[in-house]
Amino acid sequence: MSPRTNDGEPESEHAVAPQAAPEASSQVDSQDEAAPDGDLAVETPASEKPVSEETSSQTASSQTASSEKAAEGLEGDVKVAAVRRVAAAGRRWRSVELGACAAMLAVALTAGSIALGALRDDPQPQVATAAAVSPGLLASGDLDTAIKALQAHLRAQPKDFGSWATLGLAYVEQARTKGDPSRYPQAEQALKKSLSLRADNDEALAGQAALAAARHQFADALKYADRALKENPYSERALCSRIDALVELGRYDDAEKAANLADERRPGVPVFTRYAYVHELRGDVTTARRVLNQALSASTSPGDIAYVASQLGQLAWNQGQYDEALDHYARALAADDSYLPALEGRARAQAASGRQAEAVKGLEAVVARYPLPGPLVELGELYEARGAKGDKDKAQNQYSLVDAWTAIARANGVNADLDTALAAADHGDKATALRAARDDWSRRHTVHTADALAWALHVNGKDAEALTYARQATATGYHNATFLYHRGVIEKATDHPEDARTHLSAALKLNPGFSPLGAREARTALKTLEADK
Repeated sequence: MSPRTNDGEPESEHAVAPQAAPEASSQVDSQDEAAPDGDLAVETPASEKPVSEETSSQTASSQTASSEKAAEGLEGDVKVAAVRRVAAAGRRWRSVELGACAAMLAVALTAGSIALGALRDDPQPQVATAAAVSPGLLASGDLDTAIKALQAHLRAQPKDFGSWATLGLAYVEQARTKGDPSRYPQAEQALKKSLSLRADNDEALAGQAALAAARHQFADALKYADRALKENPYSERALCSRIDALVELGRYDDAEKAANLADERRPGVPVFTRYAYVHELRGDVTTARRVLNQALSASTSPGDIAYVASQLGQLAWNQGQYDEALDHYARALAADDSYLPALEGRARAQAASGRQAEAVKGLEAVVARYPLPGPLVELGELYEARGAKGDKDKAQNQYSLVDAWTAIARANGVNADLDTALAAADHGDKATALRAARDDWSRRHTVHTADALAWALHVNGKDAEALTYARQATATGYHNATFLYHRGVIEKATDHPEDARTHLSAALKLNPGFSPLGAREARTALKTLEADK
């Protein structure tokens, strides 16, 4: 299972006052500047070369009209048709050529489609009002409307560096919630535009930190977060991105200090959830649960409720508490019935509870709308575990779509090595898995990367080397049944039967349904060890 991140969290500025100085507000430069930027290059699909600024107002006007028409077309029939073709393929599960299926996925994502995002119930902003360009606009939940409002405003006020920064953050959020990495280059262009207008504005620097983290470029995320905090020590986004970067670089002591500092400066839902995860990684489930419950009680918007309740569901699932997990996911979906982490988490909990038919149906719906690596692999394994006629081919279809997604993600600047390693080790090319795991380990030393490298080494027959990394993956006390299972299998292969029994038993005791296939293999390995006593 992929590491849990904060990728599903709404990008919002919460109304929590800082302990000391207030956060700097976005100011718009004088409004007597020249004409707008014409076609707003950030609107173009990532596959196209951005259009440069024009000095002729007539040309700019023509380009604006052309851009608007093109954008409407992409976000209308063409995009919806592309998504429906992918969804139809997912629903019918007929025998299709995998190349064609991957191509449809590429078309849909590259065009910036997957237009069925996690929209919430707050009122839609009005384009003509000042609220349409404030960072708080992202909290409204309707990202598509927010982006259109920002684009319209920036045509009229192209020197508004704050709104360029907000637009960049909106694209980051759109990419993450809709599984559309083609939005990342657009976010990058908007954020660079903001910084070209004012190089020291913390909103754009914090936006670049969030973008780098979303692309799994965590060293860059830390650099940009530090620069943003130098300008504004109370920037909530920068404080949170700094925690995320340190966690994903494996610097857990520093991450804990960063979480404590953020809690002092900007206590609120985004900081609480990160604080909880830092403690969970150290095996302190009690503190993690307490802080998440505190965050849930402080949540008021549908987006925050869905996010925090899903985090609680994931925490419960990791401990094998499936009924509790399902209760949390139900609360999340009551707040936002299209929230991806809750839909995926509910299906996992259903599968672990023995409700296979519901789990399959749920994940089929998820991947038809959001063909992301985690749910694709989970659905493929559910098909394999079910073993009905045609299920083997259905499973292979899911694993092949993971390859298509990672290829598109890489093309849009996302480091997908960990996703590649996790999927390919069990369901793809083993040599590719090992290369990806080694590459990821060369950049960061996290428990998740240590586990991925250990397992990739194991499937490539390098168990002696794998054991070192398997031990590192479990060294922090993080309660993760997959890590324990991998360590136990590797210990069995390296002739450490007592240790293998200990860790395989611990995996199944902690979370007996941690994986449709892995749990079955753990039981088989444990029976073999018991028989060999």
